[in-house]
Amino acid sequence: MTADHPKVLFFGVGSVGAVYLYLISKVASTTAVCRSNYDVVKEKGFTINSTIFGNGLHVAPNVVRSCEEAAAQDSRPFDYVILTCKVLPGIYPKIIKSVVTPGHTVIALLQNGIGIEEEYLEAFPNNPTLTAATYCATVQRPPGVIAHQEVERLEIGSYPSSAPNTHAQAFTSLLQQAGATATVFDDVQAKRWYKLLLNASWNPICALTQSSDVQFMQSSEDATNFVLDVMLETREIALSQGYDIARAEVEAQWERATRRVATGKAVEPSMLQDVKAGRKTEVEAIVGNTVRMARAKGVPCGKLETIYLLMKSLDRRMGGGA
Repeated sequence: MTADHPKVLFFGVGSVGAVYLYLISKVASTTAVCRSNYDVVKEKGFTINSTIFGNGLHVAPNVVRSCEEAAAQDSRPFDYVILTCKVLPGIYPKIIKSVVTPGHTVIALLQNGIGIEEEYLEAFPNNPTLTAATYCATVQRPPGVIAHQEVERLEIGSYPSSAPNTHAQAFTSLLQQAGATATVFDDVQAKRWYKLLLNASWNPICALTQSSDVQFMQSSEDATNFVLDVMLETREIALSQGYDIARAEVEAQWERATRRVATGKAVEPSMLQDVKAGRKTEVEAIVGNTVRMARAKGVPCGKLETIYLLMKSLDRRMGGGA
C-alpha cells in the first residue's frame, strides 16, 4: 500500500479481528499485533472460510509481537488503532500507547461488553474514541484458520455520544469500501445494550456448561426459558441506564437462537472458546459491569448475579493468555 492509504493497526487479532483485517487490508496498509497465534500467522498468514465472503481466503499482514515493534517500523503515524482483543480492564491503554499519536490516531473498539470505553478516554483525551457493537460469528481452529458464518455487521458511534461523528463516519466509509457492513449511530450505546442481550446470556452460560448454544437448549426443557430470563434481566438494567429495549426485540433475539436447534447450526460464543483454550474471559466487561450497573440503580438481577459469581470462579482458574 502507498502512503496515501490509511495506516491501520489491529491489536489482538483472533477470529473476529482476522475477518476485519482481511477486509480492511484491501483498502489500507495493515499491521497485526498477534500474540498466541503469532508464529503461525507470521509464517502462513490467516486463512478464512466464510459463508459470506467465500472459502480459502488468505491474508498475510505485517505481523508484529508488540506495539513497540510496530511503532519502530515506520515513522508515519497510525491513522487507526483497532482493538479486536478480549476486554480485560486496566491493561490495554498502556500497551497501545506507543502506537497512538496524540491528536491524530483514532481508537476503535470492536469489542464485547458494556461500559468499556472510559479508560481509553481517560488515557487518550486528545484522540477520538469509536465504539462498536460487532456481529461476526467466528471460530479460530486451528490457529490462523478462521471459520466465519451467518452474520457480519458493525454498528458504530463516537464515545461519548456527544462527540462529533466525523471520525465514525470516516471509519464506516473505510469499512464499507472494504466490503464490510457498517452503520453509524448518534448514540451507539443503545446498540451495545441490544448486543448485550446475547453476550450477557449466551457467553457465560455456554462457558459454564461447556456447551454450544444448541447443546444447552437441548439439555433440558427449562434451558431455553432460562436464557430468556437472563435476557429480560439485561433488558431491565438497560432501561435503568436510559435505553428502552422492547420485549418483542428481546424475544426476537431469543427466538433467533432457538431456531438453530432445528437446523443444528450451533454457535460457540467467545467465552466458551476461551475456556476451552484455557484463556481468561471477558467476564468483567460482559457480566461484571452489567451487574454493577444494576446494583447502582437497585435493579434486581438474581440470575445474572449468580452467573457472575460462577464465572468469576471459573475465570480465576484460566491461564493468562489473551
